[in-house]
Amino acid sequence: MRRSRTAWVAVVLASTALTATVAADAAPAGTAARTTQCPGGWGSLDKTRATATTTPVKNVRTGRHTCFDRMVVDVPGARAGRLGHTVRYVDRLHQDGSGRPVPVAGGAVLEVRVAAPGYRPETGSPTYPGRVGRPLPGVDLAGYRTFRDTRFAGSFEGETQVGLGVRARLPFRVLTLDGHVVVDVAHTWDAAR
Repeated sequence: MRRSRTAWVAVVLASTALTATVAADAAPAGTAARTTQCPGGWGSLDKTRATATTTPVKNVRTGRHTCFDRMVVDVPGARAGRLGHTVRYVDRLHQDGSGRPVPVAGGAVLEVRVAAPGYRPETGSPTYPGRVGRPLPGVDLAGYRTFRDTRFAGSFEGETQVGLGVRARLPFRVLTLDGHVVVDVAHTWDAAR
């Protein structure tokens, strides 16, 4: 019994040493293991900026990052100081004007409102090709850690409304830049502390 226990300990120690050697050989000489420092202090409460523009929305796109998933609403030509928004978790997304529910898949739903029309105010012709109740055109969420679904809820009285389905109620931030409203949703609560 003692001999088999000693042999088992020797096998475990040898495999641990081999694994450490392989890992050390895989890293370039002189490099240390890197840890990602994620931005923090986000929270999950409503985020609002009360201002508006008549410059229309042209596109909505998404991207994956180490600590978060990102949605960008493009409003080319709009100055950051004129781009308003309201981003908040809702129990259910309702379309402005009609009040009709817009189903959004996911463990939680973020309502993203950008105070910019999805149409030309002077003619009413659409500038964004989204269709109410449908996924956002050109957005593929395969492989995302946090995002699960997107739905266009329409553009009404100068505001464009999007539903963003996420895995769970997670912390998020909103950045307003010239020509863009950016919504980042953390992959975990720990990532945004």
